[in-house]
Amino acid sequence: MKIEQIAKLSGVSRSTVSRVLNADPNVKETTRTRVMEVIERMNYRPNVVARRLASGRTHVLGLVIPQAVSSLFTDPYFPGLIQGVSSACNAREYSVMLWLAEPEQERRTIGQIANNGLLDGVIIASSLMDDPLQQTLIQIGMPFILIGRHVADPNVSYVDVDNMNSAREAVAYLFRLGRRRVATIAGPQNMIAGADRRAGYEAALRDRGLILDSNLVAISDFTEVGGYMAAQRLLPYQPDAIFAASDSMAVGALRAVRDAGRRVPDDVALVGFDDMPFTARTDPPLTTVRQPIQRTGQLAAENLMDMIDERSSRPRRIILPTELVIRASCGSTLGSGRAE
Repeated sequence: MKIEQIAKLSGVSRSTVSRVLNADPNVKETTRTRVMEVIERMNYRPNVVARRLASGRTHVLGLVIPQAVSSLFTDPYFPGLIQGVSSACNAREYSVMLWLAEPEQERRTIGQIANNGLLDGVIIASSLMDDPLQQTLIQIGMPFILIGRHVADPNVSYVDVDNMNSAREAVAYLFRLGRRRVATIAGPQNMIAGADRRAGYEAALRDRGLILDSNLVAISDFTEVGGYMAAQRLLPYQPDAIFAASDSMAVGALRAVRDAGRRVPDDVALVGFDDMPFTARTDPPLTTVRQPIQRTGQLAAENLMDMIDERSSRPRRIILPTELVIRASCGSTLGSGRAE
């Protein structure tokens, strides 16, 4: 059924039906009621594409993951994030276009995508320090929000957790347990989260007047395999605790410690970051920093949609709380955080 038929059955003009469909407040209530009764009786569904073209909006958000495509399928962080973004978009009748590309390809194609009017806005996950996509989006005027803070521009919106202080508190907890040689497996240093969590580790050392020992720092890639290899590099220097900047890396470190003939937590205490579902089932269960991954994605999408609806350039900066979840891998269920 076409809009002209609805108009004929309602005894009004085509433009009046259009105003009713677009919730125009200037339509008389009696007319609105009559038109809506016909629409419901005839089970009319408006052409969504046509309405979007008329409004100049697509109700599509781009979700950019600027890493190798394989990380989407190996890092358990991303499914929770995508679920949060999708649930927020579904609640407001937006769609999500998942965009997997390396940073250089993103920079080349974003202009074309923006000029074609395919997206209303962009969410950038796992923000990189030097990602040219952010500057390109600013230049073309495309609304966007980061998952992960921006290191320099005060006008960029983001949703994040306090990665630095969360890591600092986790490392401080290991020191309070009596550990003396606390090592870290840090994430990629061109990623905001990786750099901030390493900074938190170093801050915890300074708090105790300790000098950074480069032998107790290994850089990895947030993967289980990367964590295993990083722990192998650390173990010859006899750490009695390891703070891994992701749960996946912590699980890799757990395997490496065991393969080296050492025990967790007796010989090496272990703390991760994220609180993925599998952390409660490792042997021993993993102490970790819980961050609200799904909620982060949800808030990023909600705030971006608000920015689009309000046509606002006011920066939105949201920092969500974390929680140290204490389990058996650090050798104690006492202290700060939540014991399980």
